[in-house]
Amino acid sequence: MRTLVIIPARGGSKGVPQKNIKLLGGKPLIAHAIECALGSKKDIKIVVSTDGDAIIAACQKYAVEIIKRPVALAQDDSNVVTAVTFTYDYLKEDFDNIVLLQPTAPLRTSADLDAVIDLLEKNPDTDGVISVVPMDDVHPARMYDLGDGGQMIPLIENGETLRRQDLKPVYYRNGCFYAVRTKAFLEQQSFMVTHKLAYVMNANWLVNIDNQRDFQLATLLYEDWNNEITNHRS
Repeated sequence: MRTLVIIPARGGSKGVPQKNIKLLGGKPLIAHAIECALGSKKDIKIVVSTDGDAIIAACQKYAVEIIKRPVALAQDDSNVVTAVTFTYDYLKEDFDNIVLLQPTAPLRTSADLDAVIDLLEKNPDTDGVISVVPMDDVHPARMYDLGDGGQMIPLIENGETLRRQDLKPVYYRNGCFYAVRTKAFLEQQSFMVTHKLAYVMNANWLVNIDNQRDFQLATLLYEDWNNEITNHRS
């Protein structure tokens, strides 16, 4: 199966200015996504979709194709689906799968990417694979709606007094991988396709960079994560 890996990198981030080229572990954030894809053992084509000249410059030393998307597809309210559709149509090639590799979730490996693609290849009745992490204390049983007077209304009835170890596991999308069969993506115009499987990752490395706090967290986690990956490989 042939897979298109798209790395979307808009130039106009406001939460973290120039986010996609901001240094994490001594290299631009987008470089982590590119290197993850370049390490794959699968039959993939890697494309960076961006509107930013500085991002293009940061990517040019890598063996990836860079497609400059229209400004209209790189606004604050732009949907990544439209950018991916534009990129797919621009290439005029056929792919069995599409994987979205967002730079904002950098703590992942090439082995993870190959495992995600494996799940699609080995499960023909599945249209998508989404990476998730298990959550415990950050759990719907610890969450509330608020009434008009500020009254706390539990999201899960009779769940607020349960111990953490008694809670039924729930899973949170961590942003690392969105993989879909091309046919399902084009028909449903979504990465959240109807029939999908979870790829469960380690919650210790959960980070998805939308603001300065997230970037600070990523900076703190990166060294330990990198050490763990390096030790595992050796």
